[in-house]
Amino acid sequence: MTGGAVRVRDMVVDDCEAVAEVRVRGWQTAYEGLIPTWYLAAMTVEADAGTRRTHFAQDSTRTVNLVAERAGSVVGWACYGASRDGRAPTGEAELYALYARPDQLSTGVGRALLDGATARAAGEGYAAMRLWVLKDNARARRFYEKAGFAPDGAEDPWHVAGTTVTELRYARRLPA
Repeated sequence: MTGGAVRVRDMVVDDCEAVAEVRVRGWQTAYEGLIPTWYLAAMTVEADAGTRRTHFAQDSTRTVNLVAERAGSVVGWACYGASRDGRAPTGEAELYALYARPDQLSTGVGRALLDGATARAAGEGYAAMRLWVLKDNARARRFYEKAGFAPDGAEDPWHVAGTTVTELRYARRLPA
């Protein structure tokens, strides 16, 4: 299921299991070799689905969750909201997450989600969008750079599973 039109829509609670599948498989693919293998292997769709349901219920008014569908199946997920970074100017959005199913990489799913999120954030009055990406995740960095995002000079250590990796902050102005 790599062909066909991609439809971006608001996530609903019934999407939590499919989103968890996208997120877990996305982590396992994107962070292979960057985060310990044992940590990625221990991730389960069932546990993540529970986390998605909790986050969805608690953050439904502050976080925008979008899914990408192809042929009626959820193949990607993105979420954004107000920037959580106290160093970023106020009035900016932050892309919290964007994942596509591994078999959907380079098929337009990620771009459709990113375009949907940036257009929606611009429509809500956000002047810019920021995001954090692992410094060593070359594929993700190329993806965001092709979409007009650029590193803004901020970087932070991220501690996960006994490993420290570096995250870079990227930014893009949004149309008024």
